[in-house]
Amino acid sequence: MKPRRLLALHPLTILLACLPALAMLFISEASAWRAKRSLLEIAAIAQARSSIHLLDASLRIAAARGPGGPGVDGADDPVAHTQARREIDDTLVSLQAHYEDDAAGDALLAPLREQVQLRLSQLERRADGSEPIAGALDPERLAPVRAASAALLAHEWEKFQNAQRAVDNVVQAGRWGIGTLTTLSLLGLALYLRQAGALQRQQLALQKLAQADHQRLEEEVAKRTAELTDMNRHLVSAREDERARLARDLHDELGALLTSAKLDAARIRARLGRDAPEAQERLAQLVLTLNSGIALKRRIIEDLHPSALANLGLVATLEILSQEFAERAGLSVSCQASPVPLDADAELVVYRLVQEATTNIAKHARARHVGITLRLGPAPGTAPPRPDGTQEVHLQIADDGVGFQAGQKLRSAHGLAGMRFRVQAEGGRMAVQSQPGAGTRIDVWLPASAEPAGDAAPS
Repeated sequence: MKPRRLLALHPLTILLACLPALAMLFISEASAWRAKRSLLEIAAIAQARSSIHLLDASLRIAAARGPGGPGVDGADDPVAHTQARREIDDTLVSLQAHYEDDAAGDALLAPLREQVQLRLSQLERRADGSEPIAGALDPERLAPVRAASAALLAHEWEKFQNAQRAVDNVVQAGRWGIGTLTTLSLLGLALYLRQAGALQRQQLALQKLAQADHQRLEEEVAKRTAELTDMNRHLVSAREDERARLARDLHDELGALLTSAKLDAARIRARLGRDAPEAQERLAQLVLTLNSGIALKRRIIEDLHPSALANLGLVATLEILSQEFAERAGLSVSCQASPVPLDADAELVVYRLVQEATTNIAKHARARHVGITLRLGPAPGTAPPRPDGTQEVHLQIADDGVGFQAGQKLRSAHGLAGMRFRVQAEGGRMAVQSQPGAGTRIDVWLPASAEPAGDAAPS
């Protein structure tokens, strides 16, 4: 099954998600800038209108409080007159600055400035007596100033209305822009959620597919493991059968030949008598050689297929094997074996395990003492019980040799691998514990047979 490609986020989706936010930020900043500018313009208009009104009021105060004016209670007020004159000058300067960039306003300010200057000149002539005092506040004399002020106020009002319309346009544009961008943002969010949902669904589908593949692989591994276990069991069984056939052939044919040769040598030796001492010596040597061959044949037969298992039982066979190994290797071997409920195949597995372990110890361990233990049930602290509650037979082989680093790949680890395969073929477990300089311990647990164990043979 071809793997499906994961759905990736399309660049258009990211663009649609980012553009509305950027556009909203731009519109917000532009609207704020335009609104601020319009508000500043409105404030300036209000200030200009206030200055125009202040100019008219200051002009009236200067006419009323100046020398020759009506004053208050018929008295002049030089301080108020001077203050009014100063305010008139300041107001004209501020209006001049206000209309610096406004040609229309500057054109309307010029008549007002001329009329104010004309009015101030009249006040100065009144102070030195060249102008009559009567009519200082005459509406007709103030009419040109009011007309110029009214034209300037009308111009400011028009500017105010334009600024107000600009503010309204900014607000309206902001509303439309924010509404449009909000719609686009919601649309982009909907597209993103849709694509994210599709991506999540595809990931779940891929996860289920991966789980199904993993389960299928586990089942395949379990199937192959079972097949390999069955094949290994078959090969071990076939090898043991072949060994048993070879042992029978050696016992029947080679044993018969060697026994016949030994009998013939004994007959010849008896007929020769004492007249041929040299022939007697050679015949005696031949009998010894035939006896050695018969013993070698017996050892080979026992190695191929231990007949002691069927004749003496597992306990006695292990004791014999331990004794022969101690004599052959020159080691101290202790064998503590108890009768255990095992079938014939499992007993043969125990025998082969001890045989392989002692061979490895003789080759590599450089040990001085070897301990072999066989009992029903595991020793305390060696292994937890089986989950199904089945009784187990525990075999332990320990030595005090050089040991090795557990988990390290060994060049001569085929013996341990063969032992492990034998144990697994019988449904058992095997554990190896070793440390450099601390010896090696092999623990094997085999399921006990339902039949009771037989009596151990006397040692």
